[in-house]
Amino acid sequence: MLKKVIFFAALMLCSAANLFAHALWIETSTTGKAGQKQSVKIVYAEPDDKPEKLADWYSDVKEFELWLTTPDKQKVKLPVTAGEDHFMSEFTPEKDGVYTLSISKAAKDLGGSTVYQFNAGAIVKVGKSLAGNEAAANGNEISVFTDAAKTFKVNQPAQLTTILKGKPAEKLHVSVSSPSGWNRNVNSGANGVAEFTPVWPGIYKLEASTTEKTEGDHFGKPYKAIWRCATLLVGVEK
Repeated sequence: MLKKVIFFAALMLCSAANLFAHALWIETSTTGKAGQKQSVKIVYAEPDDKPEKLADWYSDVKEFELWLTTPDKQKVKLPVTAGEDHFMSEFTPEKDGVYTLSISKAAKDLGGSTVYQFNAGAIVKVGKSLAGNEAAANGNEISVFTDAAKTFKVNQPAQLTTILKGKPAEKLHVSVSSPSGWNRNVNSGANGVAEFTPVWPGIYKLEASTTEKTEGDHFGKPYKAIWRCATLLVGVEK
């Protein structure tokens, strides 16, 4: 009997680990052009795996809201259209500047006694203006920010900033996944800055995460911790 209990517990832990390695990702070009539509795709997946079908998304995560913050700090909710394994949306930049897309969704169902909060962001630079190029444009409780004025290049150190509750966050874990399957784990240091050196060109996936021990009530159920993650895609040039 004891062996069966141990096996079941191990199975549940394994399942939870696989489940919560998933995250929401906003996929869109990091550059745009004023007056031209910009397509946006939202998926739920592990960094190196295929997107999950909507029917398999955890809890009510697919009931997220997608927000656009314009260079002049206007916040607009964007409509989304469901596909088999993704959602699609679009927006048309009216002027040059930096546009920020964001999603924040705390799943209704707890993982044991933990709230799982999924956050995603995207930064789109339009033209040469840097209006709106600030971490505060993403109002999520946790986010990853990269300076739109800088270009990531192969074999050159790339910096990112982790933000938690409106402030640069130290000691946040950040996973970095390259298009070739090369992965690295880094931690944010002073002023929330983390650094990695990309070795291949392409789109890199960044995911920051942290767990806060705190108690409260979530949809009528008590919790003892909140796990938060934030994702961002960045382009690396040769």
